[in-house]
Amino acid sequence: MQKKRLSILILLLILISSSSFNILPKDVIRNDFKKYYDKFNVQGSFVIYNQKEAEYTYYNKEQTSQAFTPASTFKICNTLISLDSKVINDENVVIKWDGKERQNSVWNHDTNMRDAFKNSTVWFYQELARRVGETRMRNLIKKARYGNCDISGGIDAFWLSGGLRISPNQQIEFLRKLQGSKLPFSKSSMDILKDIMIVENKSNYVVRAKTGSGKQDGKYIGWYVGYVTTKDNIFYFSNCIQSTEKNPDFNNARTEITNSILDEIGILK
Repeated sequence: MQKKRLSILILLLILISSSSFNILPKDVIRNDFKKYYDKFNVQGSFVIYNQKEAEYTYYNKEQTSQAFTPASTFKICNTLISLDSKVINDENVVIKWDGKERQNSVWNHDTNMRDAFKNSTVWFYQELARRVGETRMRNLIKKARYGNCDISGGIDAFWLSGGLRISPNQQIEFLRKLQGSKLPFSKSSMDILKDIMIVENKSNYVVRAKTGSGKQDGKYIGWYVGYVTTKDNIFYFSNCIQSTEKNPDFNNARTEITNSILDEIGILK
C-alpha cells in the first residue's frame, strides 16, 4: 500500500511538473478600445501578443480570425521572397523608375528596397514580384504559410486586388516567426527585413512595422502590423480597420489607433 501511494505521488509530481511547461495563452478582451475606432469613424479589430506573459489582448476578437487583403503589408513577405530568390541582392540596390507618374510623388524616381519599404512604393515591389515569377512565388508563399497562399489575380497584383487574404491573427503568427528567425528564409534575408522595418528606435524600445491600404468587398481596408521589442519583452500587434468611405483621416487612423492603444497599455515608455 505504501509503495502504491508513493507511485501515485510521483505520478502527480510528474504531471504537475510537465504541465508547468505547457502554459496556455491567456486572453484579455478590451471592448473599451472601441473609443479609438469611433474617433475616426471606422470599424476594425486589434490584437496584441505579449510574448513574456503568453497573453493575447483583443478588441473585436471575432474579427481577428477574418481574412482580408494584405495590401502593402505583404511587402514584409515579398521582401523575404525577393531576397532569397536573388532577384535583388540587398536593400541598397537601386531599380530605375519606369517614368510613369503615380499618385504618390515620392514613388516617382529611382529607388532601393529600403526606401521602397518605407515609402510603400508599389511599383518597386511589383517589379520584384515579376522577377520572382508565379511558380517560385506560389511555392515560397506556401512554404512560408502566408495567409491563404492564393496568388490568383496576376503576379503583380495578387496581394492588392487578387485572391491573397490574411487575418489579423495570421499576421501576428507570421511576425512571431520572423522575429524568432523561424521562417523558411535565410537569416541574412530576415535580418535585412528586420532592419528596414524599423519605424521608431528609442532607448527603451524599438518599433518595427508596416502599413497597408486596400479595398475589398466594397470596403476600404487599412492595416498597421508589427512588433515592439523592449529590454525584456516583445509585443506583436495587428490593427485592421475598415470603412465604406475613405475619409481624409483614414490612413492616419491605422497608426494613431495603434499608438493610442500601445500607449494605454504602457508599452511605449
